[in-house]
Amino acid sequence: MGVRGDAIMEADWCVGEILAHLKKEGVLDNTLVIFSSDNGPVLDDGYNDEARQLLNGDDPNGGFRGGKYSLFEAGTRVPFFVYWKGHIKHEVSDATVNQLDIVASIGKLVGADIPQRLDSKDFLNTFMGKSKKGRKSMIMEANQRLALRSGDYDLIPPYEGPKTNETGNELGNFPQFTLFNIKKDPDQKNQIQNKNPKILKQLEE
Repeated sequence: MGVRGDAIMEADWCVGEILAHLKKEGVLDNTLVIFSSDNGPVLDDGYNDEARQLLNGDDPNGGFRGGKYSLFEAGTRVPFFVYWKGHIKHEVSDATVNQLDIVASIGKLVGADIPQRLDSKDFLNTFMGKSKKGRKSMIMEANQRLALRSGDYDLIPPYEGPKTNETGNELGNFPQFTLFNIKKDPDQKNQIQNKNPKILKQLEE
């Protein structure tokens, strides 16, 4: 996998070393570990690492559209793993959460007072595998451009600019408000704003 693969293996090794050290110190059972990413994938971000040439059929986007710098799912949907030995029921969850929600959730765990207007929500039970509850809506951002996720719908406002950038990732620039149903169409191939004018107007507002 080349130097990109080396970086992935090193990240994996680092996580293993952290967990091994927590176990050695006798605090692994009392430590909540969260592993996530800052954005979706990108293959050619200015590094001479042969990432494209060495893909070997792998799809880092996981079938989603876009990638880093993009308002599409592959740009805003990121890995999010939560581990706490002996405390968490491990499963895959479709709940929509935000990294901002770590603040309120950890606050709940340690009994801290959370400011009412803080843009963070308590999803501790979701992190612990005890609930499927997630956010009903949230604002997404890529390179200072915003989009709205609301329930099963993803609304991307009109933005000027190219369809893709120098990395080859689609950016999500459309001349009009564009609506997708993420549940039925996770790879965002079908624009549905013309067939759903009421939903479009509601989300625009």
